[in-house]
Amino acid sequence: MRGQWTEALAALRFRDFRLLWAGQFVSMLGTQMQTVALSWLVYDLTGSPAQLGGIALARAIPTIVLSLFGGTLADQVDRRKLLLVTQTTAAVLLGVLALCVSLGWTALPLLYALAFASAAAMSFDSPARQALIPALVPRERLANALTLNVLAWDVAAVVGPALGGVVIARVSVAAAFWADAVSYLAVVAALLAMRRDIPAPRPERRGWEAFLDGLGFVRRRPILWQLMLLDFFAVVLASTTGLLPVFARDVLGVGPDGLGLLFAAPSIGAIVGAALFALVPVPRRPGRVVVWVVVGYGAALAAFGLSRWFWLSLGLLALSGALDAVSMALRHTVRQLATPDAYRGRVGALASVFSAGGPRLGQFQSGILASLVGPAGAMVVGGIGCVAVALASRWWGPDLWRYAGEELAEIVPEEESPERVVARPAGE
Repeated sequence: MRGQWTEALAALRFRDFRLLWAGQFVSMLGTQMQTVALSWLVYDLTGSPAQLGGIALARAIPTIVLSLFGGTLADQVDRRKLLLVTQTTAAVLLGVLALCVSLGWTALPLLYALAFASAAAMSFDSPARQALIPALVPRERLANALTLNVLAWDVAAVVGPALGGVVIARVSVAAAFWADAVSYLAVVAALLAMRRDIPAPRPERRGWEAFLDGLGFVRRRPILWQLMLLDFFAVVLASTTGLLPVFARDVLGVGPDGLGLLFAAPSIGAIVGAALFALVPVPRRPGRVVVWVVVGYGAALAAFGLSRWFWLSLGLLALSGALDAVSMALRHTVRQLATPDAYRGRVGALASVFSAGGPRLGQFQSGILASLVGPAGAMVVGGIGCVAVALASRWWGPDLWRYAGEELAEIVPEEESPERVVARPAGE
């Protein structure tokens, strides 16, 4: 057993990765606390679900628009220096937000502007952070390093919201923002303490030329864009995060302490779901299983909208998180099988735009809908819509249903232009 744990934590033996991993974990805790605090503050000020959706939209716009530029920049400059800039910028922005809230300056335009600016900084931060990790560990330990990153994120997503709820209830909303501002300095300290000299990348192709080539590849391989669209529509139609403050205060009556638990429940479910999924083999038709998992996800959130019992609501949120984790693992597997190595970076970046922007657009959608039909109605309608879109993929996404897990990746000959590569249909 001790040997298994040692192997599971093997990537932490490398000092520079260990520093970055620890700094990221502290920063992610702060980010989760800030998410709870900002949602609670906006709803407490306005009592409007639509305004909560507006905050989500303010974060979604820079995420969608700038992430592609962030990925391009991360492949052209010193990634450690880029992270120092983005983390310092985020710390300053959150410090300004914390100071404003402490002084009672809580005008909505100011909150919107700071949410937009911090999301813009993170749009450049995330691609650089992901691209830096392979330079910090040997190739044979890369998978272990990425797994430890996912574990840190899941644990932070459980502990951070619960801690944020306690801080809001026992201290103040401003204290949660101050904690987030300070947490960014942990990553800055880790980056400054690194010893390894990491050279800046020297790409052969730059800018839009490489990106448009990646878009053309996705267009030629239907299984990829059908997978991305299913993920996108699922989280746009059935999103809970933006409405959780409404359910905590007005539907379930559990206050900020309960809000932290509501935020944490999907992540607890995700940890359990991912652990259980790791014990079973990949299903014979993974695309079809993704569809049915999304159906379950939408049904669980529709049931959450109907629940008036706090513990049942927590269980349904945990179930949705577990199903989402299984869906994510299967989507990643299918995407890797269906994508040649030469395209994996660009396809992954495009998938990230959908997966990062979709939930925030979903929060905006659910906030607007909740202002019209109430929070419970918004969750029920969104969950049913998610189920309907997933089932309808039998017609709009046939490759998802017939894909049998076969290896679709192929080596692109150097003398052959990527535009001339014709992808094999998933059913062949």
